[in-house]
Amino acid sequence: MEALRDTDPARIGAQTLLARLGAGGMGQVYLGRSPGGRLVAIKVIKEEITGHPEALARFRREAETVRAVRSAYTANLIDASLAAPPYWLATEYVAGPTLSHAVRAFGALPAASCRRLFAALAEGLASVHAYGVTHRDLKPQNVILGAQGPQLIDFGIAKGVSETALTQTGTAPGTPGYTAPEVLLRGEAAAAADVFALGATIAYAATGRAPYGTGDPTAVNFRAVHGEIDVAGVEPELAALIRSCVVAEPGTRPAPAEIIRRCAVDSALVDDPVYASLTAAGGGTGQVPGALPSTIGPGLSAAPSGYVPTYVPGGPTVEARKRGVPRWAVAVIAGLLVGGLGTGGYLLSQGGRDKGAQAVAPPATPSPGKGEPSSGQTAPSPAAPSAGGGDGGPGGVPDHIEPNKVSRDLWTGGATGGSCNLPAEERADYLAVSAVDADDPKAQAVTGKLRIRVYLKPYNTEKAPYAVSVGVKPPHEIDESTQRPLESFRDYNHSIGYASRPVDLKTPGPGGEVVLTYPDDFSTQLVDNEGTRKRFPAIPLANDPGDWTVLVYRVRGVKEYSSLYCTGFPVK
Repeated sequence: MEALRDTDPARIGAQTLLARLGAGGMGQVYLGRSPGGRLVAIKVIKEEITGHPEALARFRREAETVRAVRSAYTANLIDASLAAPPYWLATEYVAGPTLSHAVRAFGALPAASCRRLFAALAEGLASVHAYGVTHRDLKPQNVILGAQGPQLIDFGIAKGVSETALTQTGTAPGTPGYTAPEVLLRGEAAAAADVFALGATIAYAATGRAPYGTGDPTAVNFRAVHGEIDVAGVEPELAALIRSCVVAEPGTRPAPAEIIRRCAVDSALVDDPVYASLTAAGGGTGQVPGALPSTIGPGLSAAPSGYVPTYVPGGPTVEARKRGVPRWAVAVIAGLLVGGLGTGGYLLSQGGRDKGAQAVAPPATPSPGKGEPSSGQTAPSPAAPSAGGGDGGPGGVPDHIEPNKVSRDLWTGGATGGSCNLPAEERADYLAVSAVDADDPKAQAVTGKLRIRVYLKPYNTEKAPYAVSVGVKPPHEIDESTQRPLESFRDYNHSIGYASRPVDLKTPGPGGEVVLTYPDDFSTQLVDNEGTRKRFPAIPLANDPGDWTVLVYRVRGVKEYSSLYCTGFPVK
């Protein structure tokens, strides 16, 4: 929350503005006061996007959704103006931090608190679904930890002009890391998609980490579809429930009632010491902003006296940090003082969970005739996989590389032979690469299989090991369930490509080569947090006609590699 600026209006409709609560792609959110003195949250759409019909349709749908749903887990609609600019809607103000803010400020929540929050939010979703409404964007930022229980906010407001269409080609709906695979791949947004988002939200609460990692949205979405959710260190039964909520097949996810049953809570969430402390520390009921010293809107007098200032505790004390006390435990102390909780004491204990060693599956053995050395080919150096998921360790060569980064390298064909749009990340002065049709090397376009040769010239000065992997990229993002381009958002390929097994070109002696056949020797491999390997075979060339890209990577580890060379070929 921050003070109004001199550019802010004094009033919106009949509501007097008091402070800024936050901003988003669609507009600004204010804290206001109704004529009768009730605190309200007012969302005002930006002037520059009022001319976009899709944006207005989404905003109006938000207002109608809030008007239709009368639940203890949603803020009620107070007033709205949807006929002419400025467009705005006002809902009752719920004091308290968002789950995102609470976790950032005080760290991951203990398992018992997560179970109670899990059950409460599941009950909230069940209540919303009973009105025939799906939230569509459940995430930690859209959960307010209110004094009476969690509140769900922001039903379907887009995050920016480029994402305002209700159904827009080329745009992935929702928030990366919290959007279900069926939404990303097929545009299906049913109640089960909210369950996926709920599981991801609780994973964040339990770990303090993004459930599918961070980075480029496309990479995060790819991990949400094909990877495993991050629940490392989470109590096993809670982790199992989270995983059941985020399985790829929506029909096998538990219903909210089943989630509540499995949480087996035996006390109210608001009686949970950690939850109570976070609501108190973040501003509970009765705590509203006082006169803010910064600028206020023109014509607006300072807020009336008598308001209790919002209390936001500082960081953990030096002594608490020395003892390793979790930040939420420090919040408990602050909450007990601020909220006046009449408890008989709360035992602070260090999080001493057992983080058992994670089993790692052995590297996949190539099938006969695939991935084996051909004439003149240097065989891969054997390397025992470690807990890193197949990384050979110091001086070793991993047995695969994982798609943990985004590649914007693209080859475009042309009359002069085509070119790549980006330079390589590392120099490769002694490397020669060719990519031709396996059956007709002189063909202008590849029609069946591709033969790739990577050759390290014998007079090179590179130090061993010199491990390389080849990535072959289709022109478009691929739906692995159909092995064809995604229909819901057709976009150019951001992946590293289907990758070959890394080969050390310095073994057994100076000068070496590897000859590979696509698609036989290529796949996408991912290893989850428990070490289980998933392999997605490369698609046939004919499934995605167009300009394909070939990249050679210098490999130093499963997730540590950089581009050396780029070329490509057309598929018709």
